[in-house]
Amino acid sequence: MQIAVTTPTGNVGRHVVTTLVRAGVRPRVLLRDPGRLAPGIRAEVDAVRVDQYDADAVAVATRGVDALFWVDPTTGGQDPLADYARATSSVVRAVTENGIGRVVFQSGVGAEKRHGAGEIDGLAHTETALDAVAAGAGVDIAHLRCGYFFTNLELQLDALRAGTLQVVLPLDQPMAWVAPRDIAEVAATLLLSPAWSGRRVQAVHGPADLTWGQVADILTTATGRPIDVERTTDGAMRTRLREAGMTDGLVEAVLGMSTGLREGFVPEQPRTVRTTTPTPLAAWAHAHLRHRLTDAPR
Repeated sequence: MQIAVTTPTGNVGRHVVTTLVRAGVRPRVLLRDPGRLAPGIRAEVDAVRVDQYDADAVAVATRGVDALFWVDPTTGGQDPLADYARATSSVVRAVTENGIGRVVFQSGVGAEKRHGAGEIDGLAHTETALDAVAAGAGVDIAHLRCGYFFTNLELQLDALRAGTLQVVLPLDQPMAWVAPRDIAEVAATLLLSPAWSGRRVQAVHGPADLTWGQVADILTTATGRPIDVERTTDGAMRTRLREAGMTDGLVEAVLGMSTGLREGFVPEQPRTVRTTTPTPLAAWAHAHLRHRLTDAPR
């Protein structure tokens, strides 16, 4: 069974790769720079240099593939949704042209809205495009509706060191938080398991729904540094994102991921044993975040 993995050095993809290798699979990994692969993994994979926005290159890179783990690449452009559409065209062409029989797509909670959730709308577009392919060609497709990544906190190290996170969501609004490694385990299981077929939506909600207030308490205990969280206005957040160097289009796409899920949103899939994964935020923060804050100058 030939399995291809995109974004194999990413927060989720690198764990998908190592899980497959441990299962005895030699995956084909698609990435712009094979030199970014960890030295220990290079001999265990077949690396192909490819830009996921290049539909011709993706089609060539996935010839002979039986199953594909697809992640839409991150975008920093002025029109993020247009970039998502380009990536979607690449995966649709690859699946159609090469007869790939199984696709596991890393989507996100909120994609079920289809419209009005900022950058998540790009994931929704990929979902619907893959669904259309699956319906016409009998492809098995699984959409992983993932919660908020623990690793998103690593993008706010300066704020964590200063002791205050700012968010636009209500501080008492719970949402799913998940470890990328848990997502990878679900993805690898679906790639390898013969027990399912057709279209499948698999939420990956992590171990618990957490409010931002609870997150601040967990981080304070896990890192040994006092961390607070405060709600800010949409306008103030826009200013902060622009000051961070984001284009206006990206600012709106990023902000929309919060504002679009703010008013009465309930995930399509409830929390059950199937959607709950084990890694707690406290354990992840202690292992991956604590030293990065402690080692930094105060």
